[in-house]
Amino acid sequence: MRVVVADDQALVREGIVTVLSLAEGIEVVGQAGDGAQAVSLVRETVPEVVLMDLRMPVLDGVAATAEILAALPKTRVLVLTTFADDASIKGALDAGACGYLTKDASGSEVVAAVQAAAAGRTPLDTRIAGRVVAGLPDAEPRSLRDRFPELTDREAEVLRLIAEGRTNPEIAADLVLGVSTIKSHVNAIFAKLGVADRRAAIERVERG
Repeated sequence: MRVVVADDQALVREGIVTVLSLAEGIEVVGQAGDGAQAVSLVRETVPEVVLMDLRMPVLDGVAATAEILAALPKTRVLVLTTFADDASIKGALDAGACGYLTKDASGSEVVAAVQAAAAGRTPLDTRIAGRVVAGLPDAEPRSLRDRFPELTDREAEVLRLIAEGRTNPEIAADLVLGVSTIKSHVNAIFAKLGVADRRAAIERVERG
């Protein structure tokens, strides 16, 4: 898998490149220090995935993402940034980014997200995913129940709270249930949706 890394901070960029280069099956084919360089480099190297910072000189990450996807629509642009405000998230996703991570992510999480992006999935930071899902008009419990008929009403409600980034104790407090009961619901949800963890469950909600 060919990857381009775009970040205006050289030390951060080189660290990301080192992490990716150590991962099996990933080849970093270029580095860019601003959005304009990223667009030019992607046109030249045609990578499968671009790891894109947002706040960069010359051309910001949102504009660079839009330009890249206009020229090479099959390219997957994954945002990796310090910023997690609603405007940044919406701008990146509206421009066509396939996923969004913050720089709090570990090296293994970044590698997994790049692999997920290349596989056509939508890797999202758990906190980001919760906000995105919570903002969708069909993300209410009844809609989730309709979309996932294998779930009970209670399980659909728990899934909605998972998608909002809530922990098991927080969900238990919201629903006035024991933590052990919530754990049982979560395990049942994972089994019925065929997923292994919360991130995968959120991705299922995203995909519908």
